[in-house]
Amino acid sequence: MGVYALVPAAGMGKRMGASINKQYLQLAGKPILAHTLAVFEQAAFVAGIYLVIPEDEIAYCRAEVVERYRLTKVRRIVAGGKERQQSVLNGLRAMEGTAADDVVLIHDGVRPFVPEEVLCRAAEMAREADGALVAVPAKDTIKVVENGVITATPPRESLWLAQTPQAFRYAVIRAAHEVADAERFLGTDDAMLVERLGREVRIVMGDYRNIKITTPDDLLLAGAFLRERATPVPHPAG
Repeated sequence: MGVYALVPAAGMGKRMGASINKQYLQLAGKPILAHTLAVFEQAAFVAGIYLVIPEDEIAYCRAEVVERYRLTKVRRIVAGGKERQQSVLNGLRAMEGTAADDVVLIHDGVRPFVPEEVLCRAAEMAREADGALVAVPAKDTIKVVENGVITATPPRESLWLAQTPQAFRYAVIRAAHEVADAERFLGTDDAMLVERLGREVRIVMGDYRNIKITTPDDLLLAGAFLRERATPVPHPAG
């Protein structure tokens, strides 16, 4: 069974307040997206990468990220949809020819700090179950609120914070997305689409540093992480 990465990076990044989409913001002199893709480029067990971005950014991304940083595992750059779920489905459809039992690691383009061992554990779990969700236990007490009033306090030990990658065998996640699309169901993540079909998705321990960079504060935190431990990425060509 092969392992492939599907990286949706079609978000507009409005919360970042920047003039360019968040995946192209500079982190230690390189676009965030280049750091993220480098993790999969350097993982020997990952056979290829499918990248999903806004259609009008394809040429720019190919030149300024994929080619500039010699990301040779990128097999296709696919146009995204209006919602993240639609972007992932576009990516899955672009993977025609992928074997039913091949594993797909669906990972946010702005999570550059996922450890390679987490990718490996997620891929292994996806072979055993219907899917694997990388997550970490909640540290804080979580409140359920309706109209400004607390209605419940779930036991913290049962709460986990979802991260990516979320890993599935290709046939499982493709079917889940196609059913959701046909039924016009919009979920909060890929695992939810598999769960609603009655399939088993298991937790894989993630890493608290596997943050999603969506705000200026996240970018500052990411810079601090890099200063503590250098994250190697390919050097620009030329």
